Amino acid sequence: MAELPPDGPPLLGVPRRNSAALNSFAVWQYLLIFTVVVVGMIYAAPNVFQPDPAIQIRALDQRAEQGASGNAARALLARIQTVLSEAGVTLKGAEVLDDSLMLRVESDEAQLRAQQLANEALNANGLNYVVALASASTTPQWLQNLGGEPMSLGLDLFGGSHFLLQVNMDEYIERVVNNAAESMRDTLIDARVRFTPGRDWVVEKTIAIAFRDETSRDDARAALSDFQDFELSERDVDDSPGLRFTLTQEKISALEDRAISQNLTSLRNRVNELGVSEPQVQRLGRERIVVDLPGIQDSARAKEILNKFANLEFRLEALPNARRSQIETYPYNGRDQEIMRRNIVTGNNVQDAKQSYDPETGQPQVNIELDNDGGRRMNAVTKDNVGRAMAILFIEQRPGVRKTEVDGEIVEQFYTEEDRRLISVATIQSALGFSFRITGLGLREAQDLALLLRAGALAAPMYIVEERTVGAQLGDENIQRGWQSVGIGFVLVLIFMVFYYRLFGLAANIALTANLILLVAIMSVLGATLTLPGIAGIVLTVGMAVDANVLIFSRIREELENHPPQRAIQAGFDRALLTITDANVTTFFVAIILLSIGSGPVRGFAVTLAVGIVTSMFTAILVTRSLVNLMFGGRKLESLKI
Repeated sequence: MAELPPDGPPLLGVPRRNSAALNSFAVWQYLLIFTVVVVGMIYAAPNVFQPDPAIQIRALDQRAEQGASGNAARALLARIQTVLSEAGVTLKGAEVLDDSLMLRVESDEAQLRAQQLANEALNANGLNYVVALASASTTPQWLQNLGGEPMSLGLDLFGGSHFLLQVNMDEYIERVVNNAAESMRDTLIDARVRFTPGRDWVVEKTIAIAFRDETSRDDARAALSDFQDFELSERDVDDSPGLRFTLTQEKISALEDRAISQNLTSLRNRVNELGVSEPQVQRLGRERIVVDLPGIQDSARAKEILNKFANLEFRLEALPNARRSQIETYPYNGRDQEIMRRNIVTGNNVQDAKQSYDPETGQPQVNIELDNDGGRRMNAVTKDNVGRAMAILFIEQRPGVRKTEVDGEIVEQFYTEEDRRLISVATIQSALGFSFRITGLGLREAQDLALLLRAGALAAPMYIVEERTVGAQLGDENIQRGWQSVGIGFVLVLIFMVFYYRLFGLAANIALTANLILLVAIMSVLGATLTLPGIAGIVLTVGMAVDANVLIFSRIREELENHPPQRAIQAGFDRALLTITDANVTTFFVAIILLSIGSGPVRGFAVTLAVGIVTSMFTAILVTRSLVNLMFGGRKLESLKI
């Protein structure tokens, strides 16, 4: 084999002049590699500090919010501390955050006990506070100031928040039928069809309308032809000609599927707004939805957002000559405000919503952007009603729990309380279009409203029937076995490399350690979630990193047969580089594909694999090379043992 010429293309930025300059880096290159590894150690360090189990208390409504701020927050904290102390629950620490309280406890059992006690103490008279399970960071403040945070662990390892939501289909169907009945009344009035008013139209899932004569019934049948979700039949109602609109089981199932689908979309959007890595939101059975939030820190905030069912309705102020059946009355600023029943648009027409501040007053506001249909309707209505007031009705449905005794046992019954209130009444100054703003809100109210509108309205109300953290209970064994597999594989590789390749193996081992540090650091900085399949990806990364070094060292052995040691080392790294790059790049493409189309465990594996390939390339080529240069570079070697 022909010997490589002294002059040739540069290797990793190092010019080749003669044999004496082989296998040496410039000082700045050593410093750069050292700096990268040190920075990696800093950002990997937060993962050494395990979080404390804790409970987080956050105000659910404005009344409770006033009691969770300032001096009242400290009084609330003292109250909770007293309750826990009397029950024998020891606190490791407590702190007052911006809008919540964080109480650290000793163990997971104490965490569950503390949540139960705090719930009983605070919510005896209604759901005024959210008491959620959480994990409190123990990362030193100086690391936090540098932006260092531990990487999130999936539900199968560290855990997170698990919520099981029950969709109240009965209430949803009832609301659909009642809304349809109201729309039928308005349609008949607009069509000037005579019907018998003042009767209870809705019986279970049937709308029964009585008419004064058969001619009116025939006219009504034509006017109500657009209500396709109902099965129409002509049957007398209270001995009068009538029409009955009934929801069939097939149409009920279709409505339920529609409600679940919309709720899933809205929940996914809400969860994304919370900044949770790789959440899982999926349907379970006919009426339930499972939400898994791995590694979430602010579980109180998550519980509050998931538990909210809210929407907006934009309506015109009632005119003095409006019929009473078309008017609703709500208190506003100390007086009764009359508004029309018919909506201009609703929150379902909101395409985007952002919380901001009024540039003139500095007060919080919500900037609304409507979709095409909503924008056209808003423009058409406001153009014809300049100078008339428009009201914004905020509708919030809150879950409640009622305890009743059934057959001598206490049974919890879930129900929904609807809170309707006007949040704004303003005069229309000019025709509105697709964009406008809502003012007069508090900061917290504006933030929540923007989030809920941006995520989309829920079709059907829901309530949490099960909440738990998984990790301490279910993930300990997975964590132990997962890291045990990494440790065993790592140690065996270290022993093999030192035994087989001697000093070169020592360099590879140091590079391999740096590889794991950098992998953990990058995943921490990116906020990636480590799952059990992700640990498998780490094991695979260790193997790939070792494989790269084995290729290099094997190539050096081959080159020693025809070249002096320094030239053989140079050629070994040069000629193995292309092979290593090809293998890692193709594997990286596979990881990207898995990351793009996969979900859950597959995605967790793909993230770790993709990051591991990048770090393996860096450490196997640059770190190993720098260590070999320090050991052998600049020395006149008569022979080389490898």
